[in-house]
Amino acid sequence: MARSVNARVEDSEKLEGIERPFGRLMRYVFHHYPVRITLTVVCIILAAVASAVGSIFMQQIVDNVVTPGLESGFDAVRGTLVRLVVTMGIIFSAGVIGNFIYTRAMAIVTQGTLKHMRDDMFDSMERLPLRFFDTHPHGAIMSTYTNDTDAIRQLIGQSIPTLIQSGLTIIVLIGTMLYYSVWLFLVVLVVGGLMAFLTGKLGGLSGRFMKAQQAALADEEGFIEEMMDGQKVVQVFNHEQDAKDQFLEYNQKLFDSSQKANVYGNVLMPALGNIGNIMYVVIAIVGGVMILEQTPNVHLVGVDVITVGVVVSFLGMVRNFSQTIGQMSMQVPMIALGMAGAGRVFALIDQEPEEDHGYVTLVRARELPDGSVEPTEERTGIWAWRHPHQADGTVTYTRLRGELVMEDVDFSYDGEKQILHDISLWAKPGQKIAFVGATGAGKTTITNLINRFYDIADGKIRYDGININKIRKSDLRRSLGVVLQDVKLFTGTVMDNIRYGRLDATDEECIEAAKLANADSFIRRLPEGYDTMLTGNGSNLSQGQAQLLSIARAAVADPPAMILDEATSSIDTRTEALVQQGMDNLMEGRTVFVIAHRLSTVRNSDAIMVLEQGRIIERGTHDDLIEQGGVY
Repeated sequence: MARSVNARVEDSEKLEGIERPFGRLMRYVFHHYPVRITLTVVCIILAAVASAVGSIFMQQIVDNVVTPGLESGFDAVRGTLVRLVVTMGIIFSAGVIGNFIYTRAMAIVTQGTLKHMRDDMFDSMERLPLRFFDTHPHGAIMSTYTNDTDAIRQLIGQSIPTLIQSGLTIIVLIGTMLYYSVWLFLVVLVVGGLMAFLTGKLGGLSGRFMKAQQAALADEEGFIEEMMDGQKVVQVFNHEQDAKDQFLEYNQKLFDSSQKANVYGNVLMPALGNIGNIMYVVIAIVGGVMILEQTPNVHLVGVDVITVGVVVSFLGMVRNFSQTIGQMSMQVPMIALGMAGAGRVFALIDQEPEEDHGYVTLVRARELPDGSVEPTEERTGIWAWRHPHQADGTVTYTRLRGELVMEDVDFSYDGEKQILHDISLWAKPGQKIAFVGATGAGKTTITNLINRFYDIADGKIRYDGININKIRKSDLRRSLGVVLQDVKLFTGTVMDNIRYGRLDATDEECIEAAKLANADSFIRRLPEGYDTMLTGNGSNLSQGQAQLLSIARAAVADPPAMILDEATSSIDTRTEALVQQGMDNLMEGRTVFVIAHRLSTVRNSDAIMVLEQGRIIERGTHDDLIEQGGVY
């Protein structure tokens, strides 16, 4: 049941591969929120400047208020103190307001961006071919909607604003330090270089393992989803221990990557903190020595003398500098995690949609006295193919009858192993065509080709005389009713699930469809009848009851052609007798393709196709094939 860890890893990596998604993410955010992003950047700049200039006022207070006040009294510097305090209050208030505005704006931007991403992912997913879901673990896709978008939330809402604010703060601090003293700045530069090296080294390692952690989490979720879906099979075959062993492999891989990511990430902050403390002490010592020795100050455009106020201010800037670098370093693994998540999200959005070059569409029609049809907006129960001819620009209308012809069809899923060989058959309107044969003979593949879930490699399939490659897929599938062996019911009422076949169907039409499928009697015995809520793929129904709802759903669609893929396989013999009449009513006047192993289902077919290894080896009615005494 379960595949190897390496196989899952290869599958999950198919959702990655977007290089440098940062720029695209920023364009994506700005595209949806240009005004708020601009406002946010302005407010971040304001907050960063307010945070960085506090040290300048500290120097001004020490040198222009405290020192003169000790010598000549407080009254002499009262005006200066008031001016500095008012100025500081205005600047810090502006910084607080900037923080408040950008925090609220970023909350809207972050959550709004995630909403747009989920919308785009789901929109893209609904346009993907069936092949995509056959080749990608569903749990890994779910992880893109949950874990990857959460990583992007942290990136947009926390990491990027922190980086911008921290970067601006460092720039202002460096300029202020150079203004005060090049000597002291050189000390900061040397120690800051060591901090930057550690941030790049340890932060890079943490980020790399954060990315591995995200991939391992997607793999583990894919495995868990598979085990939950197949728990009955696991228990029937006593596969519990092997399932545990496989889970331990996934969990160990997740543990290893998470442990390493957190070890490097957790070591980084204390290391930078201690280096920052050492730098603080060194600046205090060097500054004190320069004051005592009256060392000539070297400056670009600034103060000429190292004073107590300069050293005190520098110590404040050093503390701010080291804390800012520490804040930036903590964002490195989060950025790597967010970039990995953005890559996977954009990879899903960028998946090639299902190709559809069809231009023949399905329209409502009415019959004219001469037997032809014309389009109409009225609900006449008649449908027609609208066929624009590119050669001369004319448009013809062909009544939808359900006639299907396959001519010399070959098909391969992977382009290597041939599944169908030279399949030719025809089904006139109202005929019932049955496919029988061993498992893997190609029966379901034929019905997949009729629906154009996959396109043929060679040959032609004509529907009402029209090559189905010319018919728009949505219109083609609208003309076909499908009842599958594996029933899928959705969360909602019984009525909602029946109406899924045709969303504009009335309650009365849904009830008639249920009666046609002989489902009405058991539905009315449910606690709330047609309003009974179904959850967990109809877990509160028996498998046979769920199949009856599936048949009713196909009946309410009222298509001219039906595909029944083992539609009665989940129904016991007694229930089948009740359903068979409903099935016969459902199939009356329709072209029907039946895949079945039960003789009772296929014996009254107009033609039975016997398949073996992708070839039709026998064909005829039940009596003809019995008389031949062949494989059938």
